[in-house]
Amino acid sequence: MSTQRSLLLQGPQGAFVVRDRPIPEPGPGEILVKIYAAALNPIDWKVRKYNVHLSSYPAILGLDGAGDVVKIGEGVSNFVPGDKVFFPGVYDSKGATWQQYALADAEFAAKIPSNISYDQATTIPTGLTTPYNAFYQGWGLTLPTKSAGGLGKYAGTPILVIGGSSAVGQFAIQLAKASGFSPIITTSSLKHTDHLKSFGATHILNRHNPLSTLAGDVAKITSTLPYAYDAVALPDAQQAVYDLLSDGGKLATVLPPRIPNSIRTKEGDGKVVHQVQAMRTIPGQEEKLAEGYRNWTEWLQTGLIKPQPLEVLPNGLNGIADGLQRLEDDKISGIKLVAHPWD
Repeated sequence: MSTQRSLLLQGPQGAFVVRDRPIPEPGPGEILVKIYAAALNPIDWKVRKYNVHLSSYPAILGLDGAGDVVKIGEGVSNFVPGDKVFFPGVYDSKGATWQQYALADAEFAAKIPSNISYDQATTIPTGLTTPYNAFYQGWGLTLPTKSAGGLGKYAGTPILVIGGSSAVGQFAIQLAKASGFSPIITTSSLKHTDHLKSFGATHILNRHNPLSTLAGDVAKITSTLPYAYDAVALPDAQQAVYDLLSDGGKLATVLPPRIPNSIRTKEGDGKVVHQVQAMRTIPGQEEKLAEGYRNWTEWLQTGLIKPQPLEVLPNGLNGIADGLQRLEDDKISGIKLVAHPWD
């Protein structure tokens, strides 16, 4: 079989159609994966709506995949055909995951442990990579491994996570727990309280409360705030969180910072604000991210990191468009949408 079924975006803001496409061959350092589960992310509907990150059409989207290795390219020594893996996709016809086969860089893939399903595994790459890059690349924290010495290293250090029930927020909470942060404060709908506490959050603040109450609520928990991770990154919230940071504090956001430079520097408080992204192709992130993928199988096997709750969409690739619309309409909370390309 030399062709596969792929979900094609016809053009900017265009329709999705399922069509046959060639199955690519792995090049040096690559693996070909038969995809059994592919996740949806908010960035996917934004790419379609705003025509960003794509160089040509028709285009294939999808940034999370899980399946079986079927071929390996030259120089690949860490995988063999038959291995179950999860990996981050890229927005091109060979590496995107909304199709039945995709190429993955062997450095940025991990084996699925026996306690994790394909569906669970595909919730991990983008969601975990985003806060991982913030913590261990942007902030320069020590990895939470015994060999690196970062497991529980930051005990007693407070952190605030805005949007704890979001995909990246859930993983940010788990990484904070693994690194020892405490208290771990997060904003979320209160219906997610028990779930987020099981991931490591110590205090849940109602995200529906007025933003003006955030400072007072945080002050009741901690008098210092050296770290904050904003998984929502609305302009007003960015400013409110920035104001809460202690001198020298660090804020990571998933969207470009909206805080004027004049405000950031006017008092010489040493606060640092930066955007963090999950794309593995961003220069400077490759080495640290590859190190992450070498650890993630063990983290999942031991329960240091747990996959997100999920919902499997009906109708395989044809069900993705409806799932994207639900994401755009803000009708998804606390779960990851997953598609099965072979259904």
